[in-house]
Amino acid sequence: MKLTRTALLLTALFSTVASLPVMAADIKIGVTEALTGGAAQYGVPIRNGFQLAADEINAKGGVNGNKIQLVIEDEQGKKEEGINVFKKLIFQDKVLMIFGPTLSNSMFAAGPVANAAKTVAFGTSNTANGITDIGPYIFRNSVMESDVLPVTVATAVKHYKVKQVAVIYGNDDAFTKSGYDVFKKVLEEQKIPVTTTETYVKGDVDFKAQLTKIKGTNPDAVVCSCLAEEAANIMLQARGLGIKAPFIGGNGFNSPKLFEISKLAGEGTFVGSPWSNANPAPANKNFVAAYQKKYGGEPNQFAAQAYDAMYVAAAALKDVKLSGDLAADREALKNALPKVSIEGATGPFKFRPAKTKDGKPGGWDADQKPFIYQVQGGKFTLYTGK
Repeated sequence: MKLTRTALLLTALFSTVASLPVMAADIKIGVTEALTGGAAQYGVPIRNGFQLAADEINAKGGVNGNKIQLVIEDEQGKKEEGINVFKKLIFQDKVLMIFGPTLSNSMFAAGPVANAAKTVAFGTSNTANGITDIGPYIFRNSVMESDVLPVTVATAVKHYKVKQVAVIYGNDDAFTKSGYDVFKKVLEEQKIPVTTTETYVKGDVDFKAQLTKIKGTNPDAVVCSCLAEEAANIMLQARGLGIKAPFIGGNGFNSPKLFEISKLAGEGTFVGSPWSNANPAPANKNFVAAYQKKYGGEPNQFAAQAYDAMYVAAAALKDVKLSGDLAADREALKNALPKVSIEGATGPFKFRPAKTKDGKPGGWDADQKPFIYQVQGGKFTLYTGK
């Protein structure tokens, strides 16, 4: 059969197209953090950590030839906004997975949206107990308060020879309330008497009434489950009232905001963290140097955890053959993540399955040991036992 000129041209065109290399597609990953509002002190460094890692991965060719594209949203540290942004990223932007949100409150609100949509939500700063009870699509590399606080308290008690403590916490926030619950259990287990327990609500700036009660009980230390800004004001006002007892803090203390407000009022404070800037491991030294070069400042724990989380996701994606079927690809990523272990900026990391109270399938928690810091000279210093 004799081909027409048009048929010959079409045959040649199809042959050329078929011989062209298949262009790699971007891997769309959602990042939803508090970039404005009070929680931005955590959210902005987290965003920076993700961006730094994604840029490094892309500069080396991406993941199996596919570049990572971050779709970044500001959830403002608000539960309602967290829900809205999760819906946008999952159903409108059609991302493969979501990193965030910043606060545990927001994850408790938005996490069920991702779990119901069978899309991984990966928290890097959510430490409240119960986060991964939401379901099997919820992951986190943020070490739980229940893993960190027993070590923090035991170290501070031994260092200061603590006989009794007072407690203060925010009772209307999932993170600070969960931290208090852990502190309460730890103090009971370590047989440390509590002289008084005081509470406040989000937005309070005057803590003199609670601190006056605390002063009257003469504690050897003050246990504080608070976010950084509130903690800083509490410490500053405590010193103004003549309270000299050291503080023992939770994960909310891990922010430069603590020192911007309190200056030297927090001297001697003990706090635990999954990351140490003094960790000499090559992965951490490279991270710190790269962060300083890109952003012109020092990284913190939250930037380090975000940075590592991106590399955890990239490691999982290397074992996933992306098909273009979004539902199938989301499921494949969920199944690949638990198998990942890395040597990151925060040290050796792997996941462990969550233990849920009702026996239903849960998500995945961080399996990692904390570092202990003592505040010296207005900065976090790795505690060496001296």
